[in-house]
Amino acid sequence: MASLTADAIVCAVRAHGEHGAILRALTQEAGLVAGYVRGGRSRRLRPILIPGNLVALDLRARTEEQLGGATVELLQSRAPLLAEPLAAASIDWATSLTAATLPESQPYPVLHAALSALLDAIGVASSARQWAAALARYELLLLAELGFGLDLEQCVVTGALDDLAFVSPKSGGAVSVGAAQGYEGRLFRLPRFLRGVDASPSMADVLDALTITGHFLARDVLDGRNRDLLTVRERLVDRLGRAVA
Repeated sequence: MASLTADAIVCAVRAHGEHGAILRALTQEAGLVAGYVRGGRSRRLRPILIPGNLVALDLRARTEEQLGGATVELLQSRAPLLAEPLAAASIDWATSLTAATLPESQPYPVLHAALSALLDAIGVASSARQWAAALARYELLLLAELGFGLDLEQCVVTGALDDLAFVSPKSGGAVSVGAAQGYEGRLFRLPRFLRGVDASPSMADVLDALTITGHFLARDVLDGRNRDLLTVRERLVDRLGRAVA
């Protein structure tokens, strides 16, 4: 019998049958895993099976291919954050993106750590700008972990390492100020914090970063699928934009 006992971040929950639920959760060593939670729709378990919550997961299956049975115990609740619309939308998007894009049972320890840090930031940050920057970094990291990383370290046109100010929407490579002359309107503006240069980006910089990551997520990872998921992100970015205004 295959088994797993680990702390896990709840990423998605889907009703199954009259009382049960199928849980998808991210663990540090086993990656994204799925299991059937008996009574998952009960009054006792509903507050535990909330995306973003940290749970102690016990997953058991007769074979590696079979959907296992899962039991959960709450370790950290992020349910109070759902009362704040921006925080709730961010948690919904980040966990849904993770559940929809990562292959099951493949470890992504760096992504696990980054998602945990993002959720912590949403809980403690004094402003949306601070955790929104963490969200953009998480999306950038997810692209890289799935094989669609952006090259923001040198100019894709000249190879220059300095004055990188734009990103090509085609190649995903950085473009220097000189190489971008006359083409600025066709390129994304590159916020310095995505290169680890600016530790305190403005919300305008964060929105520019989310424009970049959103473009490549839609093109390379979601690829026209999960229209509902992209709509969740569009609503989140729209709310962040209104917060700036």
